[in-house]
Amino acid sequence: MSSNANPSHHSADAHGHGHDHGHGGHEAGHGTFKSYMTGFILSVILTAIPFWLVMAKVFSDPAVTAVLIMILGAIQIIVHMIYFLHMNTKSEGGWNMMALIFTIVLVIIALSGSLWVMHHLNSNMMTMSPDMMRNLP
Repeated sequence: MSSNANPSHHSADAHGHGHDHGHGGHEAGHGTFKSYMTGFILSVILTAIPFWLVMAKVFSDPAVTAVLIMILGAIQIIVHMIYFLHMNTKSEGGWNMMALIFTIVLVIIALSGSLWVMHHLNSNMMTMSPDMMRNLP
């Protein structure tokens, strides 16, 4: 019996990874060097801008800086998903995108609910006088 007795239904590349070309569009394609470099450059820019905003104290109000940093962070997440994770509406038949949307909705609900509860706890908290603090155990 020869070493080729076990025929394969798909070919393997030099790294031993099999590539079945008949997957029917259920997998995201690999990126090109140009797409990886585009993602890398966008990531560097989206990291440098918040760094500059904080170090140069561009805005006097820290809340404006924080909101801009969060917006740029959200954009950077999208850049990573598109250019490095190759997520799109066609990968895995659209289920990756549905799972992502569901996750985002859950995170937004959890974060906004937590912030709402903490805000109301803070605004309804009874203030303590120094005399009251001295009587604490």
